Amino acid sequence: MTGQVLPYDVQGSGSRRALVLHNWFGDRTSFDPLRAHLDGDAGTYAFLDCRGYGEAIGTEGAFTMEEVAADALAVADHLGWDAFSVIGHSMGAKAAQLMLLDAPARVRSLIGISPVSAAGFPLDGASWELFAGAAEDPGNRRVIIDTTTGGRYDDAWLGQVVERSLERSSAAAFRAYLDSWSRTDFHHRVKDNPTPVLLVVGAHDPALGAAAMEATWLRWYPNARLEVLPEAGHHAPEESPGALAEAIEAFLAG
Repeated sequence: MTGQVLPYDVQGSGSRRALVLHNWFGDRTSFDPLRAHLDGDAGTYAFLDCRGYGEAIGTEGAFTMEEVAADALAVADHLGWDAFSVIGHSMGAKAAQLMLLDAPARVRSLIGISPVSAAGFPLDGASWELFAGAAEDPGNRRVIIDTTTGGRYDDAWLGQVVERSLERSSAAAFRAYLDSWSRTDFHHRVKDNPTPVLLVVGAHDPALGAAAMEATWLRWYPNARLEVLPEAGHHAPEESPGALAEAIEAFLAG
């Protein structure tokens, strides 16, 4: 698949290069709290918007993980990056794995933040209706965000996450990406991949926490390791940005 250079911006000028892919509920601005904690002298980070999100909200596409991966590689080409790491939050981590498969000589390592595995994320009937309905129903989005952060936040916090997701994603893209990140399974293609992988999950994430990592990523990537953030749920870049930045930078420096 041929990618398209989508809106992105770069932070830092250090030698450790990383492309950063956002989650289902947020465009690249969802990383703003994290960005305040990153050392720009040590690393260079390129933050991308997926088609249908942020500054690319009007960009047409198939809205698949394969397309996200191809677009991100096009950005890497645009930057002139021969080798780099990929950081993916939730659905962004599924696309990151396709980048690894598409360009194994270029992707040095992966960092998954509450990451969706290569097998997707199976949803039962009621859960599927909740997630699929979230494209049009803000109330569904709120329930999902509240549940996956452990029911620990007030209406103001939940409201601003929901509002940003509504403002900065198209309903069509939001709905289409669900099929791709939740239902497609390519785990047989990543089994025994030796690439270094860091998995960072929140202790309060009931969906993609430590148990989910042990059943998926840690079985398939022999050089993967897990770090659990005690003060985070599913949205660590916003819930625990300082601790997440520390984990990212320590891994990239290794």
